[in-house]
Amino acid sequence: MLSSSLVRVLTLVGTLLAFLLPATSADASSPLRTHASARGKFIGAALATSPLSNETSYRNIAATEFSQVTAENAMKWDATEPSQGQFNFSGADAIVNFATQNNQQVHGHTLVWHNQTPGWVQGLSATAMRSAMQNHISQVVGRYASNATVVSWDVVNEVFDDNGNLRTSFWYNTLGQSYIADAFRAARAADSNARLCINDYNVEGINAKSTAMYNLVSSLRQQGVPVDCVGFQGHLAIQYGFPNDLQQNLQRFADLGVQVRITELDVRMQMPRDASKDATQATYYRNVVNACLNVTACAGVTIWGFTDKYSWVPDTFQGQGAALIYDENYQPKSSYNAVHDALAGGTTTDTTPPTTPGTPVAGNVTSNSAGLTWTASTDSGGSGLAGYNVYREQGATDPLGQSTTNSITLTGLSPETQYQVYVRARDGAGNLSANSPLVTFTTTAGQGGGGCTAAGTVQTQWNNGYVVQPVTVTNTGTSSMSGWTVTFTLPAGHTLTGSWNASVSVSGQTVTARNAGHNGTLAPNTGTTFGFQASRPNGNTQTPSGYTCA
Repeated sequence: MLSSSLVRVLTLVGTLLAFLLPATSADASSPLRTHASARGKFIGAALATSPLSNETSYRNIAATEFSQVTAENAMKWDATEPSQGQFNFSGADAIVNFATQNNQQVHGHTLVWHNQTPGWVQGLSATAMRSAMQNHISQVVGRYASNATVVSWDVVNEVFDDNGNLRTSFWYNTLGQSYIADAFRAARAADSNARLCINDYNVEGINAKSTAMYNLVSSLRQQGVPVDCVGFQGHLAIQYGFPNDLQQNLQRFADLGVQVRITELDVRMQMPRDASKDATQATYYRNVVNACLNVTACAGVTIWGFTDKYSWVPDTFQGQGAALIYDENYQPKSSYNAVHDALAGGTTTDTTPPTTPGTPVAGNVTSNSAGLTWTASTDSGGSGLAGYNVYREQGATDPLGQSTTNSITLTGLSPETQYQVYVRARDGAGNLSANSPLVTFTTTAGQGGGGCTAAGTVQTQWNNGYVVQPVTVTNTGTSSMSGWTVTFTLPAGHTLTGSWNASVSVSGQTVTARNAGHNGTLAPNTGTTFGFQASRPNGNTQTPSGYTCA
């Protein structure tokens, strides 16, 4: 008899061949999944169980167009374990059975989340909550571990707030940051073959939140935590602009050695629809697909639903909607054509650089910083404008910084020094524009009065550990800071087990925390925060002391 692991591998190979073989003869009218398979990607959709069972048009499109499916709600905690120890897999099984029948893969969503988790979980003690989490993951992931259709899971979902701080959810408040690593280890124990993902929203561009995610993933992998992939949800809106550094952001995560994917794509608009809004929406969809196509480690794109008839957007964002690629009557929109044509278009190569930025204008010059603005560039090569590189012209070229907008605040400059600076635009394919004209400015002699303070607050404690959040760093000087270093002392026997929003090193019991890339610049009388978690011997109630800042 074949082992379950071998059966799973052979079934998966057969599924992949089913995706790939038709692609060799695909024509322009082939469904999305055929063109995606020809490009080595999946194209997915989130499915709801009610229309899947009741509407023929919904079932036919879901089966024909998509090679991967995600359960919109049927695999979440409130659906699978509404009461402790009482599991209900009817909805999840319906999704898995549908996918199996149609040679599709399933991405499991989601195991640990602060929403749609029953109240009985939220009120547990730390020990009981950790045990409940591990048991839930074991039961849900374990149910499908021998099923070749279920190939990946969102293990933890939305662990950051929009500022890049770890979300103070009931998980974090009760268990500290360690719940994240524990969840991944439990998922790996339940299924040694599934790909395990961390997933979040508003991380599509390079910003404080995506950088915090980047640092967390890097740290977890360094600790041996089995984070295999990162999901970028992709809930976009045409009125807020497109994240033109999406491809660059995907690539920097891929360089960590993880798979990346777009997991919940939709593009909403202010209602009512019109042709202009539809065209902008189609461009957004095309740009997302092209960004994934241009990153080898991007596995594919999942659309959060596919028809406007069943979309979460109108109920969540007042006055907004029409976010998907089919309308309410199951008719394909221009956004469908954009996705289809991007997948069918062959390898995309952008060799056209952006236009040259305008002359920079300097302002707010201090002893160690200066603000610059310039006229924005445009990009016509197809990969989108990703941002700008700023250089100092002094003998050899000296990079000073990067920005995703047409402005930047340069920090870490030397007092009483002349700077000649120029800007180059970059696109999503890495092409650089010509140099902008130079701007010349001289930093001041300095205002005197420097210094900073640091203070830590113990947020959560348990028998053998605690979380300190926030550690507040405040610039008490009269000039801007371009970086900070905080030191503190761990009591004897205490061990640092994790940190966030700072780069941390340990020597003996002395911890040195340095600013992250997104929180080093502090204006006078302003502050930022970071946090950490530590373990300690049972019964020891000491906490760190001696916070100093420089």
